[in-house]
Formats: sequence, C-alpha cells, structure tokens
Amino acid sequence: MSNYTLSLTLKIWRQKNSSDPGGFVSYQVKDISSEMSFLEMIDVLNEQLIREGQDPVAFDHDCREGICGSCSMVIDGKPHGPWKANTVCQLHMRAYKDGDTIVIEPWRANAFPVLKDLVVDRSSFDRIIQAGGYISVNTGNAVDGNAIPINKDNADLSFAAAMCIGCGACVAACKNSSAMLFLSAKVSHLALLPQGDPERKSRVLNMVAQMDKEGFGSCTWTGACEATCPKEISITNIARLNKEYLAAGLTVEK
Repeated sequence: MSNYTLSLTLKIWRQKNSSDPGGFVSYQVKDISSEMSFLEMIDVLNEQLIREGQDPVAFDHDCREGICGSCSMVIDGKPHGPWKANTVCQLHMRAYKDGDTIVIEPWRANAFPVLKDLVVDRSSFDRIIQAGGYISVNTGNAVDGNAIPINKDNADLSFAAAMCIGCGACVAACKNSSAMLFLSAKVSHLALLPQGDPERKSRVLNMVAQMDKEGFGSCTWTGACEATCPKEISITNIARLNKEYLAAGLTVEK
C-alpha cells in the first residue's frame, strides 16, 4: 500500500505527578504519514505542543527497535496497541485510518505508579530481579560455557523465556495486575540451565516474596498476559514457576 497521510484525534492521559488525579486531554494531529511509527507520531504532537507553549507529553522510549520494552502505553485498551507480538515503537500508523480517535494511557497497576503522563515507575521489576534473578557460578570464558552439555529442549525453552524484555505489558493486561508471567520467565530462564542450579531454591522463594511485597496481584490463569506479550512468552512458564516454588518450599533448609 502506498504512503498516505492521516488526521487523528488523540485522547491522551495527562498527569503532572503521582499525587495528581490526572485526566484525558484531546489533541488533533494532521499530516501524519502512514509510515511513521507510533512514537514518531507522538514526537510530532510534542513539537506542535512546544510551538504552542504547552507542556509536551511525557513518555518512555529508548531503543525504538522493540527490544528494550520501555515504550509502555495502553492504546485503545490494549498494551502496546493493536498489533500482535509488537511494542509501541514498532507499531506504525498504517494500523489506523484517517479520522480515527486513539486513546492513549499508561500502564494501570498499583505496583507501577504513574510518574508523569504516560511514564510509570517500573523499578518494582528491578527489585524482583535483584532478589534472585542472577547466578553466582563462574562459567569461565565462552569455551568453558559451551563445554557444559545442555539438553536441546531445555536450551530452547530457556532461550524462549529469556526473550522477556520486562516491559510490564503482562501486568497491564492482567485484571489482577499479576507479574507472574514476567517472574516465571525470569525463573524459568535460569532453572532450565545447569548454571542456575546453585541458587535454584533460594531464587524462586526470594523472587516470589519480593513480587508479593511489591503489591502485584495473584494469577488466575486467564491468559491475557500471554496474549499481549510482545515476545510471546508462554504461560507454561507459570506452571514451571509454581513447580519450582512448591519444590523449593518443601525441600529448602529452614
């Protein structure tokens, strides 16, 4: 399809800080190229707002290549927008029609407080990783690492889990604001590899405890997390997390 331009109405959540109640504000943008990314479209809006002497819309972004997960937005009720297995920075305006109204808001979760506009504090994820998402074993250089035999199926499953970019879309999509898909990916990634064995039990116990401390909700297995994950992390990882947690709780030394 050839390039074309769009005129759009954007209803964007504006919030000065975490204590401000916030609310939606409508903006009109014109001459938006269908080949622009969604973030480029917001860049155009912000240039317009700056020229008018208004405060630009605050939003997170970094790599703009779909690998960092920082471009966290709920677009028309869906985290990262309408395209499957996609981040906001990789969403292009050809997904919309001329005259469309687009509703844009931040992640909604108590554990992700809004800092300003579309920016939320996701440091709770960092604290979960700090609680146990690491290994202490010295694997040496690449030759030593490759010398450790690993079952091909386990290696593939571990790699698939490691694709999690920690964006938080699973939390935003879940009716309970559960972080179980994120946590299960991080636990599975290391539990499936021999290098992860030294902290295997303490890892899952400490990370689950930190997740609960951060105020994330419980998992009721609706599958919304998997459906909206930009890296298509499987909810079978949650089953593996539950298995690891049960085994660790029964066998860990008190």
